[in-house]
Amino acid sequence: MLAAVRFEFYRFRFHFRAIGSLYFPPYKSGNLVRGAFGNLFRKLVCKPECHDAKNCDVRTSCPYARVFEPQAARGAGPSGLADWPRPFVFRASHLDGRTVREGETFHFDVHLFEVREPFLAYFVAVFAQLAREGLGPRRGLAELTSVDQLDLQGEASPVFDGARFRPGELFPPSAVQLDAPAVSVTRGIVRFVTPTELKSGQEVVSRPDFPMLFGRLRDRVSTLRALYGPGPLEIDFRAMGERAAAVQLTRWDWSYEDAERLSSRSGQRHSLGGFVGEAEYEGELSEFSPYLQLGRWTGVGRQTVWGKGKILWTVLGGG
Repeated sequence: MLAAVRFEFYRFRFHFRAIGSLYFPPYKSGNLVRGAFGNLFRKLVCKPECHDAKNCDVRTSCPYARVFEPQAARGAGPSGLADWPRPFVFRASHLDGRTVREGETFHFDVHLFEVREPFLAYFVAVFAQLAREGLGPRRGLAELTSVDQLDLQGEASPVFDGARFRPGELFPPSAVQLDAPAVSVTRGIVRFVTPTELKSGQEVVSRPDFPMLFGRLRDRVSTLRALYGPGPLEIDFRAMGERAAAVQLTRWDWSYEDAERLSSRSGQRHSLGGFVGEAEYEGELSEFSPYLQLGRWTGVGRQTVWGKGKILWTVLGGG
């Protein structure tokens, strides 16, 4: 009997209280958190003489290199993948355009895909220090008050109370079963919640045809599982791709959200934009439904690490 195919990951929610006023620019909250996190993480754990984590002699044991600039050791990792996807994503889009007043609380989520060694203590230390130094373009001060571990339904279990970790180990990671569900699914809607960029070949597309959307999502899930979990998906990629090609996009209501960021390293501007909207699909969707559900937490497409490509899957009907 074949073993069940599943994808495991951790969900954490970081809670803060504003000491001063904080402002999160529209469409930039996730990128702002990612950039500030990376810069401070490096300062806290790397040696001062280290100027390039990719060429560091101890990168295989360095928490910063493994979390923020993961890279294949020579001869290791999936073929052709030199720079690995980071083992986390941030979820902060609910803060976009928001001003948090002194004394108010706010939060953002972190999804960690490295289930063997989730590095939670480093995330806590970095975010606690970052809050003390200031968040956002106005460098508003805050304090990290607690961290919760969330399950798939959003139920919270405290793991850090602002001063110390909860005694004992973390609860087991959340898991999404990727085997086809027992019920038939023939119609559903994918809602692209945050700006999403999908590529076909070298071109960014404006229409999420199902075989392309599923292919990008399946490949991301398999790569994350191969690098940070028990191994790549043991599925017939070609056969699943052929079946995905039979699913039709029957409705596509969308708009384009335009935003950009300025790289502090290169001085270049990079797009943060992408399409948002709803895509309705019809066809035999049963085996694809768990992957579409998982996209809510992994994201799909480019720049998922700071929250782009979040999707929500709603089943509308079955056979």
